Amino acid sequence: MFRMLVVSDTHGDRRSLQEVIDTHPEASLLVHLGDGASDLTAVTEFCAVRTLQVAGNCDFASQHPDDAEFRFGGQLFFAAHGHHYGVKYDLYRFSCAARSRGARVALFGHTHQPLSVYDDGLYLVNPGSLSHGGAYAMIDIDANGGIAVNLARLRY
Repeated sequence: MFRMLVVSDTHGDRRSLQEVIDTHPEASLLVHLGDGASDLTAVTEFCAVRTLQVAGNCDFASQHPDDAEFRFGGQLFFAAHGHHYGVKYDLYRFSCAARSRGARVALFGHTHQPLSVYDDGLYLVNPGSLSHGGAYAMIDIDANGGIAVNLARLRY
């Protein structure tokens, strides 16, 4: 099994980000979907977990890309903060961008609202805001390529 942690909108809440990492030592990838670019760098400086990050609308002068395609557990993922795709209004443009790339899973943030939807072969996942409610997501890929999405919250 392969486990990915997905966070977004940390907005300076490095303590919660560290807690997510410490709670899931089995995770082999941590994806940050923006609005907290410096948080990930500061927290993972001494961690072994592999990371991937995209820039959010609050990540001024970030060197991170606006979106990314990557493979994990044999599955193709598309990731973006979502503000360039209008995700606060609907998911049509975002899902079209993911489908045009052949993604099985599309990850986005920006709305601060957790969401996991399966739509005609595409998983749309928003982990919610880690800084506003402690929300994050775990995505497991099994040996047969099966995908399981779990939305979670830190317990304060």
